Amino acid sequence: MRPLRSFSVVAKLPPNLAPMWELAYNFLFSWNDQIADLFSQIDQRLWRESDGNPVAFLNSLPQMTLDILAQDRFFLARLNDLLASLRQYVAKDQPTINFPHKAEDKPVVAYFSAEYGLDLSLPVYSGGLGILAGDHLKSASDLNVPLVAVGLCYQQGYFRQYLTPDGWQQERYPTYDFEQLPISPVQDQAGHPLLIEVDLLGEKLKARIWKAQVGRVSLYLLDSNIGDNPPHLRGVTARLYGGDLEMRLRQEILLGVGGIRALWAMGLEPKVIHMNEGHSAFAGLERIRVFMSQHSLSFEAAMELVASSSVFTTHTPVPAGNDRFPPELMQRYFDPYARQIGLAWKVFMALGREDPRDDGEFFCMTVLALRLSRFSNGVSKLHGHVSRNMWKRVWPQYPVEDVPIGAITNGVHMPTWVAYDMALLYDRYLGPTWKEDPDCDRVFKLAETIPESELWRTHERLRERLIDYVRYRLREQLKRKGARAKELEAADSVLNPQALTICFARRFATYKRANLLLQDRERLLRILNDSEQPVQMVFAGKAHPHDNEGKKIIQQIVQLCRMPELRNKLVFIEDYDMILAKHLVQGGDVWLNNPRRPLEACGTSGMKAMANGMLNLSVLDGWWDEAYLPDNSVGFAIGKGEEYDDLAYQDFVESQTLYNVLETEVIPDFYDRAHDSLPRNWIKRMKKALVELGPVFNAHRMVEEYSWRTYAPAYENYKRLVRDNFQPAKDLAAWRMDLMTKWSQIRIRNVRAAAGDQIHVKQPLVVEAEIFLDGLRPEDIQAEIYAGPLTQDGQFAQRTTTIMRNEGLAQDGWHLYRGQTMPGEAGRFGFTMRILPHHPLLLDPHSLGLIRWVDAQ
Repeated sequence: MRPLRSFSVVAKLPPNLAPMWELAYNFLFSWNDQIADLFSQIDQRLWRESDGNPVAFLNSLPQMTLDILAQDRFFLARLNDLLASLRQYVAKDQPTINFPHKAEDKPVVAYFSAEYGLDLSLPVYSGGLGILAGDHLKSASDLNVPLVAVGLCYQQGYFRQYLTPDGWQQERYPTYDFEQLPISPVQDQAGHPLLIEVDLLGEKLKARIWKAQVGRVSLYLLDSNIGDNPPHLRGVTARLYGGDLEMRLRQEILLGVGGIRALWAMGLEPKVIHMNEGHSAFAGLERIRVFMSQHSLSFEAAMELVASSSVFTTHTPVPAGNDRFPPELMQRYFDPYARQIGLAWKVFMALGREDPRDDGEFFCMTVLALRLSRFSNGVSKLHGHVSRNMWKRVWPQYPVEDVPIGAITNGVHMPTWVAYDMALLYDRYLGPTWKEDPDCDRVFKLAETIPESELWRTHERLRERLIDYVRYRLREQLKRKGARAKELEAADSVLNPQALTICFARRFATYKRANLLLQDRERLLRILNDSEQPVQMVFAGKAHPHDNEGKKIIQQIVQLCRMPELRNKLVFIEDYDMILAKHLVQGGDVWLNNPRRPLEACGTSGMKAMANGMLNLSVLDGWWDEAYLPDNSVGFAIGKGEEYDDLAYQDFVESQTLYNVLETEVIPDFYDRAHDSLPRNWIKRMKKALVELGPVFNAHRMVEEYSWRTYAPAYENYKRLVRDNFQPAKDLAAWRMDLMTKWSQIRIRNVRAAAGDQIHVKQPLVVEAEIFLDGLRPEDIQAEIYAGPLTQDGQFAQRTTTIMRNEGLAQDGWHLYRGQTMPGEAGRFGFTMRILPHHPLLLDPHSLGLIRWVDAQ
């Protein structure tokens, strides 16, 4: 029987404690240790049991405790100080970085992501993608970037992990009460929940909106679990990455299409959207539909406007991370939508196909996002290169280096991830600006002034704290399994607080090779059982519910941990979460990462470890490929960046390399102690990593880079294209259509270079050519010399491009173009010539996919 009416029952705080709600409903508590301490010191046991959720915590406090606090003048003074600090932080309206938005009273950028890892108290994340999105919002808040975020509010979040007695992963899905989370419902002017709707196979899926306040940034989460929906639609937001392919499509329709509608319903009309991974690519389509319906634009004009003001970040080179939907499923859901925006079905599907002519190809969300964005990037320099290779079929006529996908390397939000003890040390020697300006070289240069003894003692305290927490978590997981008293007692003695501690924690996908160390078990046992130089390891991580191979790796590790001779030296902790992650990246000595290169797009967990003084031991993949210094001065490398075709051979070679690095570099260096018991070479590496890597691999630098490289230019593009009732957008679309019809008729002849077979280094090489434009204007094209050193087989090893000048008409409608290039070094050198589109409103000439090579005649 359903109740006639329901109510939300909340704790009744005395009037002078009511401001605690304001602190509880702003996720600033997740990176402001003083706010978190205010809650935890009231009742540390209850705070831990509440998973650091201040709303659930306050609602669980006994009334007697609240009444006592209301009379505690010291507590009230601290509460009021923190409240004033929060309000001062939120009230700041000037951006820390130069962003041209002061004419706007609303957010300029809308950030879309399928998951957000802000804090354990909001379980709408699964791993690295979500944690990165959470760090992005926090740095955007600190820097006061005019940004708003959109996601989904999952009733059961991502799964919680537990293991069977034989070490096999099982999943449980707790149901979360949103009323007990630090989020609040968005209401309309009448005080009712604000609802939006999207069409799913002729049915109206409605969703309400929850707001999470992240410092100065608002995150809006859509929730379909409401009474207005039939049961089969309420479950659309039940689980993150749950259900089948059709459920994934429904979720992505709600995220992209529904997310845009939610922003418009709240009166927010951002000029720029940032799609964090392809899950939200339908947001671009919905923006096109809105501009067409509200401003009578053609599809072409609306698409130019949307693409010119959209940013897309791709996060994974693994095929499973790039959603693809079969044509018949797409047609069921999007045939009416395609007709609404005036597209033939084949043209609509071409937006998401690498080969638009292949009617059998699945619709790819990454391809859609690439086509609807003029700013696309990978998340590390190496990943940018991998992405250009991976998606080169979208621009088939371009060399890989010209595929318009750049790179903005990820970073981590340091105030969230740096341990409190380490933060105090940084405050003392780096100054408080390390939190506000962590991308400043000058600030982290001061890490050299930290006394070695202070840095090491702080690090040792954090290792002790990690081991205490691991013992606590191990004891709790044993209790849940009904362990005997003797087993619980044994959990209190696992690990050695003075031993070299290696941490491995991440998603247990097979390419991440959590079992690489298990390749030679006898050698591993010798390393771990060395009584003179003890080594221990902590493992944590989850496999995808459908990834049985990943679950087998977990089982292998768990069974190894249970061997009598390793029971105190090897530990697997269940249910990897943000709290455990913080302890691991703060308290270990070595962060181990050994994926198959080049499948690790970035790997931000290693950055968090670095920020706390841990050293990285990693394959040269993702961020470590650009962070590692060959002299080993900031950490250790497994191999030299080799890539293999034979995966079994690769595993063998790199496992042997890993053992060698541990035995000859890592372990001896850690235990090489001076008379004062300090590992001075190790400490030098810790400091060097902070000095060299700290200013680069942080989220403030990342968000600043997104702001000046993508957000600000996209915003300026938007303003240019909407002037005079969108006339520039209409003109750009008309120009593009005209260009497409005439492009194939462009011809090139009489390409000549004023030189013999031999030229000197730095000697200018003048190149001339005649071009027939077939009715196009000279300003519609950009002729370029494409030149550089050659490999032995005559291919370009590198290339530079030089724009050629139009020297006027030659004869019969042919135009003469001239330019020059020059070789920088001795050796084989060559050139060719190409033509690209050109328009003052066209951001990137490569984006249209049109190119004319001289040798294509």
